[in-house]
Amino acid sequence: MAWRAIFFFKTPDPKTSPFQNPSLRNLLASPFSTSFLKTKLPKSLRKNRKKEDSPRTKLVQTLPNRIPRLESIVERDSHFRFLARSRDFLAKQPERVLRLDDAGKLHRELGFPRGRKVVRSIQRHPLLFEVYRHTDNKMWFGFTDLMEELLEEERRIADSMEIDRVNKVRKLLMMSANKRIALSKIHHCRSLFGIPEDFRDRALKYPDYFRVVVDEHGRRVLELVNWDPRLAVSELEREFVVDEDGVKKAFRFPVKHNRDLDLDADDTAKLNLLNTLPLVSPYSDGATLDLWTLEAEKYRVGVLHEFLSLTLEKEHLYTISWSSRRSLA
Repeated sequence: MAWRAIFFFKTPDPKTSPFQNPSLRNLLASPFSTSFLKTKLPKSLRKNRKKEDSPRTKLVQTLPNRIPRLESIVERDSHFRFLARSRDFLAKQPERVLRLDDAGKLHRELGFPRGRKVVRSIQRHPLLFEVYRHTDNKMWFGFTDLMEELLEEERRIADSMEIDRVNKVRKLLMMSANKRIALSKIHHCRSLFGIPEDFRDRALKYPDYFRVVVDEHGRRVLELVNWDPRLAVSELEREFVVDEDGVKKAFRFPVKHNRDLDLDADDTAKLNLLNTLPLVSPYSDGATLDLWTLEAEKYRVGVLHEFLSLTLEKEHLYTISWSSRRSLA
């Protein structure tokens, strides 16, 4: 039976190689170009590939992690950045005017976005800034008459509130490390607390409160001369005298507990009372507290609350070093 299988089995013909076909061999050896053949898929038949997400197309910080109230503050401040910086910069210029050609190069000093024309920012405030052509046939811009009157009124208000601003600086010095702050930092943050431009010169009129010294780094530092216990009272402590329950709710660290404890309202209040009072004054010496203790945590929150209470809008955010108060120094 084996010979029958061998007899009827047909061996397959070997596949013909394209190089053994004379017609294909002539085509490959042809001197003519084949570049006219379409080897790419037409654009109409291609699938549109979705671009990968990048910081330019997608927010790095997701929307649920944002706080709408704080985002509105940042957006509002961005609109007034040009107004505030331009006012400060122009006020220091001779005759309070600036050429537009020079203003386009000073985007950082004037507070408008880089690459934008300064004319757009000026046109948003037609009552405060004006553009005119000078005798040298160049375009200049400066303050309007209304803005000049507002600046003069601002100067009079600053003069009348000088004692209040001096007390604010004294309170900042009392909270700071070593009771001293660099004059450059006070000048940088002057708009937050309503401190006048020339406070460095005005501080010399109060030798009983301040003293200007030079530290080891060569900086001019404002130092506190006398400690005033009447100023060493925080805003939370003043509110506590008026509304005790309100301060307890605002300055509280609730303790998380399981529902299996079945605590009623009175038991929960007694448990939370352990982490509610007493308050730790921000004017106390925080360097003596252990870093991660409950008293240190209350002290840090108190410093932040008192710092914001001294600002004009009470909504500015700053990074404060919790381990020490060197950030204020």
